[in-house]
Amino acid sequence: MSLPSFVRAAMVAASFCALSPSFVSADDVISSAAQPRFWRGNLHTHTFWSDGDDFPDMVAEWYRTHDYNFLALSDHNVLSQGVRWEKVSKLTKKAGADVLSKYQARFGTDWVETRGAGDDAEVRLKPLDEFRSLVEERGKFLMIPSEEISDKVGSAPIHINAANLKEPVPPLSGASVQEAITNNLRAVQDQAERTGREILAHLNHPNYHYAVTAEELAEVTLERHFEVYNGHPGVSNLGDDRRPSMERMWDIANTIRLVELKAAPLFGVATDDSHNYHGKPKGASSGRGWVMVRSTHLTPEYIVRAMKAGDFYASSGVTLRDVRYDAAAGTLRVEVAPAGDAQFTVRFIGTLKGVDLTSTEPTPLPAGKKLEKDTGKASRNYSDQIGKVLAEVAGPIAEYRLTGDELYVRAVITSSEAPANPSYDNQKAQAWTQPVGWEGLLKK
Repeated sequence: MSLPSFVRAAMVAASFCALSPSFVSADDVISSAAQPRFWRGNLHTHTFWSDGDDFPDMVAEWYRTHDYNFLALSDHNVLSQGVRWEKVSKLTKKAGADVLSKYQARFGTDWVETRGAGDDAEVRLKPLDEFRSLVEERGKFLMIPSEEISDKVGSAPIHINAANLKEPVPPLSGASVQEAITNNLRAVQDQAERTGREILAHLNHPNYHYAVTAEELAEVTLERHFEVYNGHPGVSNLGDDRRPSMERMWDIANTIRLVELKAAPLFGVATDDSHNYHGKPKGASSGRGWVMVRSTHLTPEYIVRAMKAGDFYASSGVTLRDVRYDAAAGTLRVEVAPAGDAQFTVRFIGTLKGVDLTSTEPTPLPAGKKLEKDTGKASRNYSDQIGKVLAEVAGPIAEYRLTGDELYVRAVITSSEAPANPSYDNQKAQAWTQPVGWEGLLKK
């Protein structure tokens, strides 16, 4: 007598489960004794939902297949939610004639929904809740719903990314840069409290159009995270002949906070700010800046909590095996992972107590110079004793012992090699650790 088909199927499935090790993998991912590890992620990414030039699921697939563990799609003033159709002609004008065919080749014509023909042809943009099941992998890759809250004060663009949102946050603006940043941060904070979610907000590219000065960055103490490096070629990471780099702004702002405002310092984030995925020359492409977050679990809540605690580093191409601050011993230790023939220099950067915070007026704009997409604003000029090199070590392992004279110390690690995808000429791959040693100053 033959067995019913469903019984035969169950027996086959049972024998396959018994033989295949791939079915005995749950405990390898979720452990009752999970140990902290670094997870790689990008928190600033654009798609066809705003001004990016590819489908959101295609963008997510790129990051999933390039050794990232989490990704935030942060389109301008929108979460990728609901039903949205776009004209194919509009998308091909932005991204190239083959953008739809590449999408269909990767996910198939059954997944890619189209309607109409000719000039009326449309394609549906998938919302995150629909496509995340195609790309997410437990313990390997995670999508985090996000938005770039894109605001403006006069000609100054004020952009804040909020990761792990439940609802979009409309920009609120304000009478000043500080007020606009504060209003938007409070809106994010209100949503976090109302919904019971862990949400991370960070200020984007302060030197974009030179929108935010170091003093403004310092004054909004509600802000704890900002982009010390952004991979978009147009955000002026290095400043110019009259404006400081974003890294220099970090030191100025943190010194002002600790000395004058008695406030906690900023933590530095690195991101892609990717918009272009089809080889556009000088475009804002992927793989330029990321964070490495130390956490036991790969969930939005654990990632956000770790970043709020400063347990992460930022990178444009350097990987650290470890970074440890031992508060009891007063030591900051960095160990760099080898990368071919690359040589590494570790510089410990900080500001000492008693520093002179006297500043002078910003360097004036040269006569007759025309400004394009530039507010003309500039930070004031400060002593080079702010954010100075306290020690320099050649090699992959370095340790700095705090003397007690420091307001804070951070490390920047620079490779002898260029990053795989540089965003400016003569760039070297780097990593930035977070400022430490400041905690006791705020307890007094």
